[in-house]
Amino acid sequence: MDLAKRFIDVGLFTNRLDEMRAFYGERLGLKFEEMLPLGAGARQYRYGLLGSVLKINHSRDPVVAAPPVGYRKITIADPRTPMPIALADPDGTPLELVPSGQRSITQIEIHLAVTDPDAFARFYGEALGGEKIAAGRYRLGETIVSFAHDPTSTRAEKSPPTTAAEALASMRATGFRYITIQVRDCNAEHRRLVSLGVWEGSAPMTLGEVARISFVRDPDGNFIEISQRASLTGPLPKS
Repeated sequence: MDLAKRFIDVGLFTNRLDEMRAFYGERLGLKFEEMLPLGAGARQYRYGLLGSVLKINHSRDPVVAAPPVGYRKITIADPRTPMPIALADPDGTPLELVPSGQRSITQIEIHLAVTDPDAFARFYGEALGGEKIAAGRYRLGETIVSFAHDPTSTRAEKSPPTTAAEALASMRATGFRYITIQVRDCNAEHRRLVSLGVWEGSAPMTLGEVARISFVRDPDGNFIEISQRASLTGPLPKS
């Protein structure tokens, strides 16, 4: 993929906005960057995460406590940490801090529970063009994505593409629900992925002068946002 940023962003949804902001901003020391209105009473609070962005999405409507999807844990490289430390955020979502460089993690690692590791190896290695660093571990830019079979993981029923707003609404449950890959040309990357047989989540659309986005889904149906952000790439196409 033609990345506009070498770090993958992570999105979560929560009912516990104050507790989550205190945990990620004060306890973990992530820097608050900005708040973006998402419409329909939803807001996104963005925190810097070693080049990635942690997106804390909060809505005035209740966010359900649904079973987790494939995105199960984030591991964060921390030079202040002498040994691995297991944590959980206020919603109970697992995180881990590790010394920088341990297990080749110099930024973050996103862990998935999957139904078919071979299908995910093809998806991350061939469709997304990740660099294989070990079995079940691929590097996209500076971010590592890892996956392993888990008997509790499930595969979503194949469904036709929706709008981006509908895709986001379908994810509205606590925990990590999607990742975002920043690219130089959303239209071109979306077309390329769909031509390879990747499951289409939603067609590209432009969000004002901020970003052009689409969604694709991995072999288990987990959402991946493909984003062309104007602050990274310049003026956006209208269509």
